[in-house]
Amino acid sequence: MFDNIMLLAMFLLSISVLIALYRVIKGPSIHDRILALDSIGYIVIGIVAVHSIMLDSHAYLETILLIGILAFLSTIALSKYMKGRVVYGRKRDD
Repeated sequence: MFDNIMLLAMFLLSISVLIALYRVIKGPSIHDRILALDSIGYIVIGIVAVHSIMLDSHAYLETILLIGILAFLSTIALSKYMKGRVVYGRKRDD
């Protein structure tokens, strides 16, 4: 029973990745695409966590932490880039 629930969770998370990927490709604005990429990162965290539970292993916890940090930092960098077209430093005077 528990394995069936975990497989259902993996299936639903996989479907949600496909839906978010559609939003990345078809999104009406760049902001929707950024949020969809962020969502894909956190959905992948869920997939890795469910996989770790299914294998009864703690080996993937560092991977989950790394994906979370990278998803957060990429969202901050993309948002900052969209705000002023500069990620680090000053704006260039062209």
